[in-house]
Amino acid sequence: MASLFPRATGSILPRGLSGARPRHLNGLLQHTARSVQGVTRPITAASLVHSRCFHESPKHLSTAATSRGRLLPEFGLEGKVVIVSGGGRGVGLTQAEGLLEAGAIVHALDILPEPDSSSEFARVASRAKNELGSSLTYHRVNVRDEKTLNEIVGAIAKETGHIDGLIAAAGIQQETTALEYSAADADKMLGVNVTGVFMTAQAVARQMIERKQKGSLVLIASMSGTVANRGLICPAYNASKAAVIQLARNLAAEWGEHGIRVNTISPGYIVTAMTAGLFEAFPERKTAWPDANMLKRLSYPEEYRGAAVFLLSDASSFMTGADLRIDGGHCAW
Repeated sequence: MASLFPRATGSILPRGLSGARPRHLNGLLQHTARSVQGVTRPITAASLVHSRCFHESPKHLSTAATSRGRLLPEFGLEGKVVIVSGGGRGVGLTQAEGLLEAGAIVHALDILPEPDSSSEFARVASRAKNELGSSLTYHRVNVRDEKTLNEIVGAIAKETGHIDGLIAAAGIQQETTALEYSAADADKMLGVNVTGVFMTAQAVARQMIERKQKGSLVLIASMSGTVANRGLICPAYNASKAAVIQLARNLAAEWGEHGIRVNTISPGYIVTAMTAGLFEAFPERKTAWPDANMLKRLSYPEEYRGAAVFLLSDASSFMTGADLRIDGGHCAW
């Protein structure tokens, strides 16, 4: 989802690093104490527990919300169909689970032959069906395959009758100096992170406009679209995320008359198995990255779930063309 290291449709490690889960991931996660909602504790892979949030839609405020004692019903996503690209694993799957908990029906798009090999996707899908009264469906697609992408999104719209939202979280990363970057690598980076996001948003908006339905699109950018990261050499990646922020503004301007809102989320550094690999290769980043923001810690995938629910729900009904930067104050110094 999103930071410099979202789940990826390609390699996000510097050349020469393996994509396998590092042996010392748990030790790394424990390195930073986590303080969320007043609770401070060491971080382990097993401690990334998601909170639940159920709300009714605004039209039920006078009945269901009152009888059940639930407040802020505008945050509810009940009955809404949301597509999450990059939703097969990692940050995208974490976002998908948050949307399910808020009441949405979720369709995950990813390039993986099968979703999350660790059965995390199966767990979330089972929760959706057996506990949340919803569904999580997987569709394999390369976001650069425009024809297949439109066929899949069109089929989802035809089956459900509507598409209400999108989280475009598919993306890749590569750390290479500008002088060593090849044209092929740069084209691939921009192809996935910009063109892929553009075509996914276009496919979803096309269905919304055809059905005269309003909706909300959330494109995952990065704080790296605003600043150059000290000590991290990613010229093509940073340029691609700046392009995503600008793309969202333009799509918001063009599609606003159809009732379609378009915003971006720009995360800071996120703890994932992939960032753990980077810390093994560059140990100094383990302390330098947390020290670069005002909260003096790294973020975790579940800390962006609420932002996605906010932007997809009626709680943000007058918000479009905006970038929601969630970086621990990294860019505010």
